[in-house]
Amino acid sequence: MKVLVVEDEPVARAVIRKSLESLGHEVIEARDGEEGWTAWQAGRPRVIVSDWQMPRLDGLRLCRRLRARQGEDYVYFILLTGSSSTAENQRKAAVAGVDDFLTKPVDLSALWMRLRVAERILKYTVQVNRLEELMPMCSYCKKIRDDQNYWQQIESYINERTGSEISHSVCPDCYARLVLPELARLKAKSKPGPHRAAVRRKR
Repeated sequence: MKVLVVEDEPVARAVIRKSLESLGHEVIEARDGEEGWTAWQAGRPRVIVSDWQMPRLDGLRLCRRLRARQGEDYVYFILLTGSSSTAENQRKAAVAGVDDFLTKPVDLSALWMRLRVAERILKYTVQVNRLEELMPMCSYCKKIRDDQNYWQQIESYINERTGSEISHSVCPDCYARLVLPELARLKAKSKPGPHRAAVRRKR
């Protein structure tokens, strides 16, 4: 698995890198949050192990930036904290989107366990995304069934999940096959017949 390590302290970063490599993972290194953001954009690793306190962009702000993106695969974010980290700080980190915590200095067995959890979570997110791609659609009215067994128009279904607004138009095939015959029918219906025309002339 590809793991991005974001740590400004060189010795701590080297220890984490060696630990991850000993567990068979590919490691990308970054010295602060800004460098980590650039490295993530270049390689799209699915797991990030990041220190909290760093220059330029700290770990919490890096996590918020990741969570703010749209349409990307889920990234499992592990935050490195000091032994004196308070419950309030951990609550703030969880609200920001952090998935798990590791206390510094990093213990190899604890790191292994966090990464096993990350692998399971990421596997489940891939499965869920695949299931969502198989949208149950009515063959007649083209409504979509959601996970609450509610049938709704495809426009509102897409809008709820992506925020996209859909404009309506008519393709050339439907225009020739449906619209033109309907216009001809309405035009013929609006023309007065011979009897109605005769009545009008008498008046």
